[in-house]
Amino acid sequence: MAVQEARGGVGAHGGGCTCGDCPHGARAGHRQAVAAFLLKRDEFAAGRGLPVAVAHSASASRQWVSEELTQSAELVAERGRAEGEAWLARLWRWTAYTVWSAVVLLLLVQALTAVGEGWSSARTAGLLAAVLVAGALTAASWLHRGRGGALAPVIGEDNRLSTSRAVAAGWVLFVAYAVLVLAGRLAAASNHTERDALISGLDLAHGAGVVTVLAVVCGIAVLVRRVVGLRVLGQRIQKVRADRPRAADLLTDDSGRGAFTDIQYVVISAVALAFAAVRLARRPDQLPDLPWGLAVVVLVSAATYLAGKYADGGRPVVLSVVRAREAGDLDAPIRTGDDIEIRGAGFVPPGAQGADRLARMRVRIGAVNVHVPLVPVTGGFSNPTDTALTVPVPADVEPGRVEVQVVTAAGVETNRYTIDVTE
Repeated sequence: MAVQEARGGVGAHGGGCTCGDCPHGARAGHRQAVAAFLLKRDEFAAGRGLPVAVAHSASASRQWVSEELTQSAELVAERGRAEGEAWLARLWRWTAYTVWSAVVLLLLVQALTAVGEGWSSARTAGLLAAVLVAGALTAASWLHRGRGGALAPVIGEDNRLSTSRAVAAGWVLFVAYAVLVLAGRLAAASNHTERDALISGLDLAHGAGVVTVLAVVCGIAVLVRRVVGLRVLGQRIQKVRADRPRAADLLTDDSGRGAFTDIQYVVISAVALAFAAVRLARRPDQLPDLPWGLAVVVLVSAATYLAGKYADGGRPVVLSVVRAREAGDLDAPIRTGDDIEIRGAGFVPPGAQGADRLARMRVRIGAVNVHVPLVPVTGGFSNPTDTALTVPVPADVEPGRVEVQVVTAAGVETNRYTIDVTE
């Protein structure tokens, strides 16, 4: 560290620092931890790196490898959280830069379109409205600079960007901008006739479509939050927290796969917003008159998105439990010390494919909580998976009829499945 300060004149947390206290250090520390974990996992998958003391026993070596990978994965998760916090802390500057860049772009477009027609009061009102909105967003970004800046209201409790909140926020900002444009024109109006025409532009007859869409998308944002919260508490949907929000969250599910309901909602809303913006530019003396046909399309899209939220998820379920049999083993009942294979669905929640989340899985066998061992293969893990996992039956399990239950990384419990354990 002293060499780094002497060379670059940078503070203790500059450049490639890996302590996690600064953005560059957190990023570098996370990347190094990920690289070390992947190297260790692939070495264990190839059968290298095992100490001699456990190499003779398959169960002992599996347990030792799982513990080593769990510790390495916890370091990766810690570095990932540090990077996510540092990324959120500097995001407010980027949101402010983006907002003011949009204002500059609007000024350039207005200047180019004014050639031949001259500068008008409508252009002045539009520019001042954009400055006011940008100033409000910048102030909000600074006040929430530790939580993502202006994006803080659209970040969900799972630390992902919320599609419903983002769409609602887009419509709210657009309607606020449109009203500010009308207010600016009203303030600059020089006669009663012009002022009366501008006030009549706020009549519901002109903006019924926009107002209806605004009310529905805001209601959808509130309702979706309530629905997801109740389904999480009722263990009907599994949620794990992300390290940081990403732009792709608007179009994907928690596992990172493209979600049809989210994509169609964002695309149709963006198209409708673009149409409304063009209408406002053509008629800056009234609220954008969004045609009812387009408004109904947005409403259908919102209903589809809401229906998708009701259809998502489902509790994990244990379908069967069998004795795990290796090649050459004789068929036999389940005894203490044997491995059992639990088959079912939903054992790995969306977004919990990382090793640190997989290591949090537990299996209750009777009164004993059993750690699910991580079995590495090249590029991933063969145990546990979403549909099957293998655990040993510990010696503390009493012979007889015992219940087996899986607890996922999201804390959701499966149904209880009864097995017979013999001596």
